[in-house]
Amino acid sequence: MQENGKKIILFDGVCNLCNSSIVFIIKRDKRDMFRFAALQESIGQALIAKHNIDTSKTDSIILVDGDTHYEKSSAALRIARHLSGGWPLLSAFLILPKFIRNAVYDYIAKNRYKWFGKKESCMIPTPELKSKFLYGNILLHTSSKLTQR
Repeated sequence: MQENGKKIILFDGVCNLCNSSIVFIIKRDKRDMFRFAALQESIGQALIAKHNIDTSKTDSIILVDGDTHYEKSSAALRIARHLSGGWPLLSAFLILPKFIRNAVYDYIAKNRYKWFGKKESCMIPTPELKSKFLYGNILLHTSSKLTQR
């Protein structure tokens, strides 16, 4: 498990759609289940390496839950399952074959910079949100636990 059993969402830190999605998730994460790290940051790179994730196939949102990770639509729908309001209902789409779900996801991901724009650097969270983000001062251990230096 991760830091106190939190699920980690890796995201494209320069993508406006991804950044907006992270803010959306934080506002609806009433049970404080998630922590966040940009794919471009050292902790994001360490988790990518640890889980052998091929970023040429997925480069927008990845959910790390213990020793398991989910990509593309599987990640998005599993994240929705833990949000407040009616959003958990979206997880019903997990019954659809992955190739159908991911076709929609890939279309949006492929066009996200064109439709929503791109930042020059990763977002900097406000002081009140900073505790929800993981940075380079987190060490990965083989037991899958994260601890702070």
